[in-house]
Amino acid sequence: MKLKYILATFILLTILLVAKPSFHLLKTKWHENMDSITTPRGFTNDASHLNLTKIDSIIEVQQDEDKFILQLQSLLKLAKERRLPISIAGGKYSMGGHTMYTNGIVINMLPYNKISIDTLDSTMKIGAGATWSEAIAQLDKFNRTVKVMQAFSSFSIGGSISVNGHGWQPSSPPISSSIKSLKVMTADGQVINCSFNNNEELFRLVIGGYGLFAIILEAELEISQNSPLKYSRMTFPAEEYLNYFAKHVTKNQKAELVYGRLDISKDNFLKNATLNVFSKTNDKPNSSYNSIPTELKRLIFRGTVNSEYGKELRAGLENYAYKFGESQIYSRNELLNERVELIENKDSLSVDILHEYFIPDRNFNKFIKEIQKVLPHQSIDLLNITIRDVTEDTISYMRYAREHMFGFVFLFNQPKTDKAELEMKQLTQKLTNIAIKNEGTFYLPYRLHNDKALLHKSYPQAESFFELKKKYDPTELFKNKFYVHYK
Repeated sequence: MKLKYILATFILLTILLVAKPSFHLLKTKWHENMDSITTPRGFTNDASHLNLTKIDSIIEVQQDEDKFILQLQSLLKLAKERRLPISIAGGKYSMGGHTMYTNGIVINMLPYNKISIDTLDSTMKIGAGATWSEAIAQLDKFNRTVKVMQAFSSFSIGGSISVNGHGWQPSSPPISSSIKSLKVMTADGQVINCSFNNNEELFRLVIGGYGLFAIILEAELEISQNSPLKYSRMTFPAEEYLNYFAKHVTKNQKAELVYGRLDISKDNFLKNATLNVFSKTNDKPNSSYNSIPTELKRLIFRGTVNSEYGKELRAGLENYAYKFGESQIYSRNELLNERVELIENKDSLSVDILHEYFIPDRNFNKFIKEIQKVLPHQSIDLLNITIRDVTEDTISYMRYAREHMFGFVFLFNQPKTDKAELEMKQLTQKLTNIAIKNEGTFYLPYRLHNDKALLHKSYPQAESFFELKKKYDPTELFKNKFYVHYK
């Protein structure tokens, strides 16, 4: 009788342990209604779903190179005649209207995705419309990989260059450092090759230039060997992050991919951190990571929205996944080729908003202590804070990494209401002021919630940046909401 009771209790507990998480994820799925979001004909939007803009037209470019060039030249001529501004779009993951302007023409670059790989020279020539996912698929055939890219592979090459994105490759500058040359089209229709040694000023301006100086046609990027990687993770007090980073990353020559994360749980808010390190190994990849359905991973993440239980569930599952992952060997390409669908928000009543702030090493702990006083008092839900390091950028004109810095990437979930939008704007300015106070910068691809004064405090070169815009595009043919907001 006692054995039956123990067995029954065990079965009941097992059911409860499985049932509660399952119910939570099913409830998360049930409340999603993204199908109700559509972009009306004659309008465009971006990843924020907060920039619905009436436009003249969207033009999809040709795939054939000769036709592509002639098409763009004809389009620039037509736009000048009709006095229509031109904006350039790829995946449209920037959130501040960077890919659009009211009553303007939007050029959709995605179809121009040609790729050629030179394994001897360790370079890749790639059309601006290609995505990193497309690049990785081709590179994988040669056991090669991207040198520097962002955390998700859904972004277009041209888009990543125009924001000068950085990755989770440790002790690495932004993407600018991996660009050997660019082929661009200027506002007068000329096709120009530029690099650090050829048309240098234009090269520096186009990288991180948000489509304001020329249309990026093609990039020549450095590539490297695709490596098998072994995963390790450690948890420690957040104030010890720099010490752990120095020991396990800076002094670890085998470290290939690295990211940190701050604890956002209610009881330990920003008090603890984790460091996740993928290091080179001689073992062969044996990962079964891709066997886990993307939709399940997505629901686990989405289940954290406005739910302390969901956040605890995610943390618990990640701890379990780490124990499983200790025996796994990953390929570098496998880890780089994760798409934004992994965290996609399918709730039409809310939107996920990114911020990023770059802080020099010496003020790392001060920054955390100051944001610890601000963030808990917001009604907007904080979903994640990731930390990645980036070394000094010596190439792009509007550089955000003036020295070695740590990028703090915030992901919030914001209701689509005027009240939440105002609160987000106020929060953005508070966090930006804290970053500037700590000799840092804010990243520019996101919502236009900072004003010109904050831009100039963070980027002293902004004034000359906009003056040079007039040199290369005197009629302001290339225009977007970012430019009008900050110029």
